[in-house]
Amino acid sequence: MEATIVSAAQAYTTSSLAAATGYSVQQIRDLERLAVIPPAIRQSNGYRRFGSEHVTALRAYRNLAIAVGPVVARSTMREAQTLPYDQAIASIVALHVALARSRDDSIAALQALDGIVEEDSRDAAPTPADSMSISELANAIGVRASTLRFWEQQGLVTPERTAGLNVRHYPLAAIREARIVAALRAGGYRIPAVQAVMKSLRRISDTDDVRAALQNRLRTVASQSEALLRAGTDIADLISR
Repeated sequence: MEATIVSAAQAYTTSSLAAATGYSVQQIRDLERLAVIPPAIRQSNGYRRFGSEHVTALRAYRNLAIAVGPVVARSTMREAQTLPYDQAIASIVALHVALARSRDDSIAALQALDGIVEEDSRDAAPTPADSMSISELANAIGVRASTLRFWEQQGLVTPERTAGLNVRHYPLAAIREARIVAALRAGGYRIPAVQAVMKSLRRISDTDDVRAALQNRLRTVASQSEALLRAGTDIADLISR
């Protein structure tokens, strides 16, 4: 990309651009080197000279980093400034789609949790006949048997074992655990976060922490989506130049 001509009225030095945008001087140098922002004009004395488009780019990068993390934000900023216009816009739209999918997954997980709670309130006292085999439970919640074994290794689900046969059986309590873990995983939670929630759940014997975790995920996605909207506006302004 060729350096944009900067008028004197909109010119910034590296330090004044840092002051105007809240970045450090070194961060601005690094982001220029990584092509996250447009290249600065080099003056005859070797100093960098920036313009309003650099303010826009830095603001866009900050919001993108909030929305999708710094690694994806850096690659997105580079692509936005090098790809054809339609592809650059499409790359931003794809990020919105991913966040929307994450929100849908969290809502589905909350609905699944509500269904579990409602069923528990109606169910009679459990009996041995209520237990499931590993294949039955895997089919019931839509995961592989190997996934259930992995969840067991991580302490998320606790099946019972038939004496001498080492065959797993899942009583109602373990089935409930597996369904909650599946709901959390569908809602975007990684294993360490699920472990923390399940530990709390076993301690207090209710689903308040699970629901709070999923609702917090929804709030996080909303904040990310807002930041992405702000970044998209600045990126559209940047690439239309």
